[in-house]
Amino acid sequence: MKFVKTWWLVLLVLILVVAGTVRAVQSRQQAKARLQVVPVVLPLELTEADVWRVQNVSFSRTVAVSGGLKAVQSAALKAKVAAEVKSLTVREGDTVKAGQVVGQLDATEFDWRLRQAEQNAASSRSQWEIAQRTLANNRALVAQGFISPTALETSVSNELGAKATYEAGQAAVALARKALLDATLVAPISGQVAARLAQVGERVGVDAKILELIDVSKLELEAAVAPEDVTDVRVGQRALLQVDGLSDTVVATVARINPSTQSGSRSVLVYLSITPGAASASSLRQGLFARGQIEVKNRSALALPASALRIDRDQPLLQTVVDGKVQLRTVVVDSRGELHTAGKSEPAITTQPELLAGTVVLRSSVGSLTAGTAVKLRAAEPPASAARP
Repeated sequence: MKFVKTWWLVLLVLILVVAGTVRAVQSRQQAKARLQVVPVVLPLELTEADVWRVQNVSFSRTVAVSGGLKAVQSAALKAKVAAEVKSLTVREGDTVKAGQVVGQLDATEFDWRLRQAEQNAASSRSQWEIAQRTLANNRALVAQGFISPTALETSVSNELGAKATYEAGQAAVALARKALLDATLVAPISGQVAARLAQVGERVGVDAKILELIDVSKLELEAAVAPEDVTDVRVGQRALLQVDGLSDTVVATVARINPSTQSGSRSVLVYLSITPGAASASSLRQGLFARGQIEVKNRSALALPASALRIDRDQPLLQTVVDGKVQLRTVVVDSRGELHTAGKSEPAITTQPELLAGTVVLRSSVGSLTAGTAVKLRAAEPPASAARP
């Protein structure tokens, strides 16, 4: 009996210890909870430069173009006769004028051929003169009845044959003289030497390229335009190009449109002429890569900067602000172009569905935010003059 009472007493003590421990832990948790500070989420402050308010602006629909610059006028100086290159007075980068002598082929062989042709022509002329005198004598003899008319006909034929031989000799002289002249290399156009393809002492064949000349004063961009875009392109439309290696924008004009499409891609070649007198025209070179936009249509539209479109998600979307919180709106790009505000231009888009005027859209400078993020537009600072007392 005494053992049972002792066991119950130990159990009671354990229960009291456990209950006290639980109460102590609960008290500490309640005290800790009372001491905790509930964090306050502050809205993200934005400036006017971080947002775009959708409004009717001057919007230029554009067509993207790209390609390499090409000289409108170029020529290859080829050897018209087979001979050894005797001299070349120009190298790559040198400026030449149309008709300028730029080199000489060895003309020794052609000089002797000209002399040979001239001697043959002189000999045939002598034979023709003899035939003419014989014909005159035979005509007199026929009139006197000393020879028959048949002999006269033979003299006539001989005179005609001698004349033809002489004329053939004259033609041979002309050909030999032309070959001698062709040994002199003359620039066919004004421009600059782009390539020197032969060296002094090298023997070249007929039609072998010796020099390549280009006129860099007139350059154009050859761009392939998709069939759905070329319908809006017209001759005379302006384009703004960015050329690799140049910081300045180059102005160009649509000069020609190819009447046929390219096989395979079905795209149409459009040729844009670089505007003469452009600020950086002197720095342009054939082969430089250029990209830009053709302004095909100007209108007033509810446009927004293209940089506001977020393409880092599954679908293109815009970050708009409604009641001080960020909302994500999925849109489809309707057209691309340029918007013009305050004398500045920047890439722009119109969307479907079209945004309402006054909609606040976040620019790319804000970064990617989650839906529901609180934002606050910082009040514009007053001008420095107004801040002074």
